Amino acid sequence: MPSTSKWESLPTEAINPHSLRLDTASIGEVVDLMVNEDRRVVSAVQREKERIASGVQIITEAFRKGGRVIFVGAGTSGRLGVVEAAEMPPTFGVSPSRVRALMAGGKDAVFTPKEGVEDDYEEGARAIARFRPQKRDVVIGISASGVTPFVRGALTRARKAGLRIIFVTCWPGSELQNFVDLIIAPAVGPEVLTGSTRLKAGTATKMVLNMLTTIAMVRSGKTYGNLMVDLQTNNEKLKDRGRRIISIATGVDYDTASRLLKAARNDVKAAIVMQKTGLSLSKSLATLRKSHDSVREAVGEDAEPRLRALLGLLLEK
Repeated sequence: MPSTSKWESLPTEAINPHSLRLDTASIGEVVDLMVNEDRRVVSAVQREKERIASGVQIITEAFRKGGRVIFVGAGTSGRLGVVEAAEMPPTFGVSPSRVRALMAGGKDAVFTPKEGVEDDYEEGARAIARFRPQKRDVVIGISASGVTPFVRGALTRARKAGLRIIFVTCWPGSELQNFVDLIIAPAVGPEVLTGSTRLKAGTATKMVLNMLTTIAMVRSGKTYGNLMVDLQTNNEKLKDRGRRIISIATGVDYDTASRLLKAARNDVKAAIVMQKTGLSLSKSLATLRKSHDSVREAVGEDAEPRLRALLGLLLEK
């Protein structure tokens, strides 16, 4: 009898031979099984290293041109895009207008599943159109299965607008590889729970998105060594982190770092440049602009030697 399912041949819907007795195994056995399966995720993502590097370059170029990064997805994939877009402003000082997320079903669907919204190809196209896309923007489509209509509609509209498109999926055979600029497709294999792509596929997708955004921001001058110097100090925990970063980067004590942060109007980067160069706030900000927003270029000093020295002192204690 001919098959009538268009999904059963997808790797994300396959049956995992290692978890056939999932409902009778002990809790410890299932934990071991899931840990072993997750080890496959790291290898799958590692195999996509070159494509991830290409994606970083695309995103970095878009940011340098003043473009936006727009994540598009449905279900778990959409929620992962929402998380990425939400975390970039506080971590890297990026304006929320520069990182956007489109979730099939809208904001409500982030918390409450909405049946059928992922199947709406036309709404995906309309959702992108409402963002008034420009050629300097880049869209990151996310679909574990590679066949989500909402995402396909959005990417089709983005292509018509001339945007660069990165597609993150766990189906290397997706026909969209002939339609997008770059496909990143970690082949994680079938899930422990058949078809539950919030598991290995979700983990792999999160890893890829973390790499794309973090490395692109590093390349855009958002860090000094591995210090988060462009964070938004808009709560007490982040203000404390900002003071500690200033102290680590410059060698001043915590109280001096606090005064520097206040003098720099809570701008960690500017505070570091002010301490390192003796310049005023306005001149420090001007120096940063001339230095492509890079603390290293602005102060003419790498962070690594100081960080290594600090780590050495900690190890001696």
